[in-house]
Amino acid sequence: MSQQKLGVLMVNLGTSEAPTPQAVKRYLAQFLSDKRVVDTPRWLWWPLLNGVILPFRSPRVAKLYQSIWTVDGSPLLAFSRRQECALSARLGDDIPVALGMSYGSPSLPSAMDSLLSQGVTQLVVLPLYPQYSCSTTGAVWDGLADAMRTRRQVPGIRFIRDYATHPVYIDALKQRVEASFALHGVPDRLVISFHGIPVRYATEGDDYPLRCQATAQALIAALGLAPEQAQMTFQSRFGHEPWLTPYTDETLKGLPAQGIKHIQVICPGFAADCLETLEEIQEQNREIFLHAGGAQFAYIPALNDDARHIDLFEALVRDESLKQDR
Repeated sequence: MSQQKLGVLMVNLGTSEAPTPQAVKRYLAQFLSDKRVVDTPRWLWWPLLNGVILPFRSPRVAKLYQSIWTVDGSPLLAFSRRQECALSARLGDDIPVALGMSYGSPSLPSAMDSLLSQGVTQLVVLPLYPQYSCSTTGAVWDGLADAMRTRRQVPGIRFIRDYATHPVYIDALKQRVEASFALHGVPDRLVISFHGIPVRYATEGDDYPLRCQATAQALIAALGLAPEQAQMTFQSRFGHEPWLTPYTDETLKGLPAQGIKHIQVICPGFAADCLETLEEIQEQNREIFLHAGGAQFAYIPALNDDARHIDLFEALVRDESLKQDR
């Protein structure tokens, strides 16, 4: 009889622990120090990060967090915790589940400690990024390796690279969009907005834009939309080098002049609503579109802890456990 014990490590990006400049500064310092996120040479990046970006950006970002903060704290952490609890309930006591963040709390090492203390010998790592990128999923791999570096006992690891076109994922997105259409009416255009990355990352081998395109195409096909009814864009650029285009904010600014007055926006790359969806899209980009002459805007919420989303997580884990059994 096998003595192996399966466990699940769910990983998301992370969030500030409080909507204050001090807490945001701590979070950004860790996030922006990761070479997976910013690969500028340290001798150039360090003075810029510590002398300019953190002192000036932290208060601004803290105000943005304040606009979305809830009684449960950061939306990303609150939704991630609910996902953790829901998946744990699905899998039962025999398969423990722990949540870790690449940056901030709960940390990856603390999540690993929790799982290994429960006797886990075979680990399914589930990064909550539907589309692979070196800057997100790659950073999870690095963090996992760092957490294992000093351990004498290392579990077997099955790493879910992404799930960009998984049928359950696409169906869950489809149901989200259809519910929004039923509530707000069918828009002139569905905008499918993904987080951007520098163009250089893709040129150097990151297949993230292809994975985003695969998700968008599968969703559009599932909805039965004509090509002119949907459009893929990229949001959240940072710094001065070129990022993936078309940019979401510039696209929304130009749509009303094309006669597109009613849009709905979905962000399939985010497993949980967060600053980039609730503030950047639902607040900033809504204002951009309406100010440019748009008439109706609706943000379609992330899958969060929706039952169909938990169906997906369960399917991913059970698929990996079956591979292990073989």
